Amino acid sequence: MADARPPGAAVERAFIAACEDELAAPKPGNVHLFAPGHGMEAKDFIDSAHAAAAHIGSPNARVGRRILDAVEASFTRVGCNTNLGIILLCAPVAHAALQRTSNSLREKLVVTLDGLDRCDADLAFRAISRASPGGLGAAPQHDVSRPAQIDLKQAMAHAADRDRIAFQYVSGFEDVFVTGLEAVRRARSRHYEKSMTTLHVFMSFASTFPDSHILRKFNAATAESVRRRAREVLSRLETTDNKESAFSIALELDRSLKSEGLNPGTSADLTVATLFVDYLLPILPNVDKNG
Repeated sequence: MADARPPGAAVERAFIAACEDELAAPKPGNVHLFAPGHGMEAKDFIDSAHAAAAHIGSPNARVGRRILDAVEASFTRVGCNTNLGIILLCAPVAHAALQRTSNSLREKLVVTLDGLDRCDADLAFRAISRASPGGLGAAPQHDVSRPAQIDLKQAMAHAADRDRIAFQYVSGFEDVFVTGLEAVRRARSRHYEKSMTTLHVFMSFASTFPDSHILRKFNAATAESVRRRAREVLSRLETTDNKESAFSIALELDRSLKSEGLNPGTSADLTVATLFVDYLLPILPNVDKNG
C-alpha cells in the first residue's frame, strides 16, 4: 500500500508559506511587513518560522515534541517569543496531516487531539514556560511551571474559557475550520489576492471575539473594546475591493492600537493556523477542500 501521507517537507513549506503570508498583510496591532511593533520586526517572525518549520513538519514526532523543539529552535534563532501561539496551533494540525488515513484533515485532527497524553502536556508546558508569554502569570492548578498531572487536551480544557488557542484543542479547531476558512472563501469569492485575503481572515477573528492575548495582558473591557473597533473597521473594509484603500483603513487602526500597546496576537495566531490548513488541504489525498 502506498504511503498516503504528505511528506514532511511539504508540511514545512506550507507552514513557512502561512507564516510569511500572515506578515504580508497589515494586521492592525500586530507586526507585519508594513510596520514593526512591540519591539519586534517582521524579520524576527520570518526567521523564527524558518527555524521552527522542520520541527513542525517532523514526520515521526509526537505533538508535544513538535511544540517544544519548534519553540527552542525559534528562541535560538531570534532570542524572543515570536511564535508560541502559532506553534501550539500548527503542531497538532501538522501531526494530523501526516497521518495515513483518508479521513478529512479535521477528522484526523480530532483523533490527534483525543490522543494527546501527559507526555505531550509536559513537553508543551516546558515550551510555554520557555516562551513566557506576556500576562501568563501563575495558575492555581495545572501551572505550566510544574510537571503536568493531566494530558494536554485536558490541560487546554481548563483554560478554554479564557484562551482562544486552548479552546481550539477542545473544539476540534472550530474557529479555524469555521470562522477562518469561511473568511477565506468569502475573500476568494471577491477575487482577492493573498494579502487581502489574509487581512480579511485576521479581521474576521479580531471582530468575532475578544482577543485572549489582550484579555490576558489587560482586562475583559479592553479586549471587548478592541473587538468592537475591529468590527467597525471590518465593516469599512467590506465596502471596498481596492487593496490600497483597504490597507490604508487597516493601517489607521494599526497605528492606534500600537500607540496604546494593544496587540491582538491570538487573532494573528489563528490567522496563521487558517492559512496553514488552507495550504495543507490540497496536498492531502482523497480529502474534500472543505476539510
